[in-house]
Amino acid sequence: MRQTLVAGNWKLNGSQESIKTLVSGILAGVGDTGNNQVAVCPPFIYIPQVAELVRGSKVALGSQDICDQDAGAFTGEVSGPMLREFGCRYAIVGHSERRALYAEDDEFTARKFAAARNNGLTPILCVGETLDEREQGITEDVVARQLDAVIALEGIAALGEAVIAYEPVWAIGTGKTASPQQAQDVHAFIRGKLAGLDQAVADKVQVLYGGSVKGSNAAELFAMQDIDGGLIGGASLNAEDFLAICKAGG
Repeated sequence: MRQTLVAGNWKLNGSQESIKTLVSGILAGVGDTGNNQVAVCPPFIYIPQVAELVRGSKVALGSQDICDQDAGAFTGEVSGPMLREFGCRYAIVGHSERRALYAEDDEFTARKFAAARNNGLTPILCVGETLDEREQGITEDVVARQLDAVIALEGIAALGEAVIAYEPVWAIGTGKTASPQQAQDVHAFIRGKLAGLDQAVADKVQVLYGGSVKGSNAAELFAMQDIDGGLIGGASLNAEDFLAICKAGG
């Protein structure tokens, strides 16, 4: 049976002092999250601080991005070997903000996915459609295309060593919300697509939901058959809110 994973994506937020307070709050309550897995993904510059704070706890460390190269003349980038050196277990790739704001396409995302795996990191591959794409009725086409880019480069088995996060871009910070059934429908499509290629991979891979999960809706979302946890944005910046989500579905 797949475990529930709740990963906090702090995005461009935090200071040394606020992060110390946040992590202390999470650590104080993480023992009540049962068998659920918990991870936090701070900005690059705070990874060393958080690594020290969570050392020896059940809270895993992840990065919000990763360079597709391991070393070289790539100003401003952070590589897989660097992330591993500071204890990262996960690396988010293909987040909707990277795709939309920084024009990262499916093939580039696939190379980042490969870089994470090649360095012993578990990629959290984000997929999802915009409001316009949903209204056109092409949600499944978009998600399939995003998955196919990774499968073409790395093969279907690679997804068995990764996490997938479905982000309905239209439900993030727009005031619109996806119902648990709408989320489940896309998760089921993802798992069904993978099952058509490799049933063992489909059964194994954790598929997270990343559309404005809160303590008030987490339990209902995580109760869905194909939703294995959440990739959490704003709610991960408050320890009490984040822990409420971490305890859901356990």
